[in-house]
Amino acid sequence: MAKQAVIVGIDISKDWFDVAVLETGEGFRLDNDQTGWTTLVKRLRRFEVVAIGIEPSGGYERGVARWLQRPDLMVRNVNPHKLRHYAQAQGVLASPVLAKTDIIDAAVIARYTGQMPTQPRRNDPLTEQLAELVIARRQLSDDKVRLSNQLELLHEGVVKRIFKARLRRIEADIVLLDKRAAELVASQDDLARKDRLIQSLCGAGAVVSHTLLGLAPELGTADRRQIAALAGLAPYDHQSGVLKGRSSIWGGRAMVRRVLYMAALSASQTNPPLRDFYRRLTAAGKPPKVALVAVARKLLTILGAMLRTNQRWTPIKPT
Repeated sequence: MAKQAVIVGIDISKDWFDVAVLETGEGFRLDNDQTGWTTLVKRLRRFEVVAIGIEPSGGYERGVARWLQRPDLMVRNVNPHKLRHYAQAQGVLASPVLAKTDIIDAAVIARYTGQMPTQPRRNDPLTEQLAELVIARRQLSDDKVRLSNQLELLHEGVVKRIFKARLRRIEADIVLLDKRAAELVASQDDLARKDRLIQSLCGAGAVVSHTLLGLAPELGTADRRQIAALAGLAPYDHQSGVLKGRSSIWGGRAMVRRVLYMAALSASQTNPPLRDFYRRLTAAGKPPKVALVAVARKLLTILGAMLRTNQRWTPIKPT
């Protein structure tokens, strides 16, 4: 007897994940651990699974995604920003908020996967390892800034010594993470090649390169609009309200956007073509932050082209 062809949606949180089978209407919840993943695979064996849609959820989806790819099930990434627009159009969501809510559930993900174009999820252990290192480094960097700010306000000697010791430990850990990330990138020829290309661009150092390789592996294959939306650098027009007629950026991968913005700060001062581009925008009346976002978007487009064509940066003035 032929198995029923189905499309599955999975909504993931830290401790559990919800599963919906589009064609049967079946839904169930399992623990987000190896036992839950194994149970999921067993339950899906009753069907011919056409596709499994998973919305990225801060890394909590990695375990189940890896487990599902063992029996060669077709796991596909669902773009969170596009999913929310889809849900709004379906009347499921009243406003396009980006926060994860109970309304955007596995059934919506399943419907989206069945009706809209999605990208196959890559199963690349090295990239996932690099992503973990990049995320850990960002968290430590944030802790360093927070402790440094608090230290300026302290007067009690014992507390100051404790905070200084923590800062030294954080700084040492950041160095250790940077070293491990560099070793990981150098261990794989393709990653090493991409790393050299990215770092050849003035304004894009090791932190930028490792963040893009770990958290935006689509760079070099996605087109400029897709990659800008992925990084949260694509401008969206406001159609109503007090901001009608104006554009703003939102959504996407916050850590990628953040590191690109910092790279844009550097490039707008040290990279002659991008510096000239920035100055033209500000001279035309663009606010400095808006101009920097445009530089970040231009920088991302240039890096994507460099990876796609396998060419190092050459200081040709961008149009």
